[in-house]
Amino acid sequence: MPRPNGPSPYPSSLDSAEYDPIDHLNAIFSHPSTLSSISKTSSALTDYQDELDKEITALVQYQSASDIESVRSIRAAKDDLAELFRKVEDVRTRALQTEEAITEMTADIKRLDNTKRNLTLSMTALKRLQMLTTAYDQLRGLSSSRQYKDCAQLLQAVIQLMTHFKSYRSIDQIATLSRNVSDLQRELLEQICEDFEVTFAKAEVVQRRGMLAEACLVMDALGDNARSRLITWYCNTQLREYRQVFRSNEEAGSLDNISRRYAWFRRMLKTYEDEHAVMFPAHWRMNEMLANAFCEGTREDFRNILSKSVRRADGQSLDVDLLLSCLQETLEFEHSLERRFSNTVGFAVRPLHSDSERAPVFSQAISEAFEPYLSVWVEAQDKKLSTMIPQYRQQPPKPPDEEFSSQMVIPSSIELFNFYRMTLAQCAKLSPGARLVELSKVFAKYLDQYAQQVLLFYVSERPSSQTPSKTPQVEDTILVLNTADYCFNTCTQLEEKIKSRMEESFRASVDLQSQADAFMGIASATVRALVRRAEVDIEPTWREMRNTGWSKMESVGDQSSWVAEMLRRVRSRSAEILSMLHKQQYARAFCDNLVDSIANAFIVNIFQCKPISEVGAEQMLLDSYVLKKGFEGLLTVNAPPNTAPPAGYIRRVNQTMSRLDPILKTLQVRPSPPEALVQAYLIHIADKSDINFRKILDLKGLRKQDQSHLIELFQAHRASPRNEKLPQSSVLLAPLAASNANTTGGGPTIASGIGSLSSAATLSTSNLPARFDPSIFGNAIMNAARDGVDSDESTGATATGAAEGVV
Repeated sequence: MPRPNGPSPYPSSLDSAEYDPIDHLNAIFSHPSTLSSISKTSSALTDYQDELDKEITALVQYQSASDIESVRSIRAAKDDLAELFRKVEDVRTRALQTEEAITEMTADIKRLDNTKRNLTLSMTALKRLQMLTTAYDQLRGLSSSRQYKDCAQLLQAVIQLMTHFKSYRSIDQIATLSRNVSDLQRELLEQICEDFEVTFAKAEVVQRRGMLAEACLVMDALGDNARSRLITWYCNTQLREYRQVFRSNEEAGSLDNISRRYAWFRRMLKTYEDEHAVMFPAHWRMNEMLANAFCEGTREDFRNILSKSVRRADGQSLDVDLLLSCLQETLEFEHSLERRFSNTVGFAVRPLHSDSERAPVFSQAISEAFEPYLSVWVEAQDKKLSTMIPQYRQQPPKPPDEEFSSQMVIPSSIELFNFYRMTLAQCAKLSPGARLVELSKVFAKYLDQYAQQVLLFYVSERPSSQTPSKTPQVEDTILVLNTADYCFNTCTQLEEKIKSRMEESFRASVDLQSQADAFMGIASATVRALVRRAEVDIEPTWREMRNTGWSKMESVGDQSSWVAEMLRRVRSRSAEILSMLHKQQYARAFCDNLVDSIANAFIVNIFQCKPISEVGAEQMLLDSYVLKKGFEGLLTVNAPPNTAPPAGYIRRVNQTMSRLDPILKTLQVRPSPPEALVQAYLIHIADKSDINFRKILDLKGLRKQDQSHLIELFQAHRASPRNEKLPQSSVLLAPLAASNANTTGGGPTIASGIGSLSSAATLSTSNLPARFDPSIFGNAIMNAARDGVDSDESTGATATGAAEGVV
């Protein structure tokens, strides 16, 4: 609709359900000046109304016409559908009529077809019946004359013809014929069995074996039951003499005569091949059936014999050597049978499959009887090992006539693992199951004893005739280290070898990891014993350090005199020891542990040098720096000049020696003003311990009355929020606790200043725990060595040449 006064502010107001004409008029005539256009607006509205009326009328007319056309279309569709139904019904009626006509036309043809089919079946049945009756009569005549070759062919035909008359057995004549055929089959079976019995009883096998061979063809035709009966009879007949000789006679049936059993069977098997093999069809595998029957009977005999031997009234135990000899001979016999029949697969023993997938038939066929009694053999190995360990302990680590080598191991360890190897190979042949598990436990037991009573004994400080304590030689300690490393690697190989030789279900029961860990623990202990050597060498230098007047120093000069001497002694001893270590991992462990030991000893000796002035603490800091630089070259002391040590080792040295810096930097702070000393302690030592703070004050030489104010100030600063997360005691002063543990009487011993050897190397073997615990021996040494060695370093061979050939 036109808008005379411009666009309306309500563009969709006419379409709104809430349209208000008053509001619309007020919007159009919002000012008195617009009243002059009322007539135009009214005319426009009238025209617009007329247009709308016309549009509505046209739409109503169109819709009415459309509805009529739709109704007309629907009616037409219904008429068409009705016509279609009528046509379909007409077609169906005509189809039925056609079908009836065709059925009437072909009824006669169907009757003729049925007549022809029934006639054919009748003729076929009559012909088969005629053939069956004829064959039956012929078969009966042939059976009475023992013409077994023709009987076999005719019997197969009779049996096949009888299958066609199963559905006719309700007919009396057919039922009678079926019973006659069954009776004839039983008569043939009994007749052939009787022929075999008579022939073997009269020893006429050679003369009549042609007839018996033809009789076996009849047994094949009679079926599996008949064939199994004959096979069972033959095996029992051939083994009757064996059972009488070796079961009734106690002497012949004993384990001492086991070879006679196998010799008897070999002779009997040869007789079969020479005289009897031609009688039986090849697919019967009669020789293999005979061997199976022999093995089953012999296995039961051995079970009874071994059971009686264990329960002997005279109390004597089973002879282990005899048991092993019999078992070994039995295994060889089984293997010979397996080889003999490896190209054949008996139908009565196992299903047919390829030779490549063929499971062993005679494996443990007889030796299974020995399985429960192999514990006696395992106990015998236990006794042998129990005598070997004391002998090893009495032997020197190195034969006197051999020169020392850095890769040498103690000969007894190689001898022990060689014994293990031979015993394992023997047991794996005898029993890949429970007995092998028992043997592995015996191995573990004596590996523990070898570690405790032999290797640990070599590195213990033992009293001698001249001295109350004898320190092991460096060469002996190196030999123990090499041997422990060799045993560690060989233990892992031994475990894998045992698992590979045993059945899958038993593998989880084998675990030699604790024994391997024990040997690694001994290796750690020997490294610590080598460090002890260097500690003893530098004891005089620590004494010189403690005798120095640290409180009277007025200025810092060059390094102290004791520092150069300590470095000289440490380098000399390290060069000697490192030249004997052929594995980089142990060389690194030695250097790391030596630096750690000296750093701890330095801290302990600092607190034995009180009082220390600020200048003295500064001098000590300089000395520690010189030591740190000197220690950086320990690992390459035997290397060519200008050889750079590994970066990981330098980091380790810096980290270890840096523990001295917080203590010495705290000692450099003057007690006045007191806040400076307290803050220095909280920053460097960084703990809340009153005891440790008093130690620092005592080390500076402060009097007790002067310490009270400092302690109160320390307690106040310690309680502040910024120090609440400090530990109760700093790890920097941990060496002091170890020093206190080593003190006796009124003061510390010399050993407390340098660290002491772990219990593994200092205790006598009589004081050893019942179970070796590798955690006692510096595991941290080896962990640090493994963590610190750079990736590009060579860690050495994993086992010596002797280790490679033992397991």
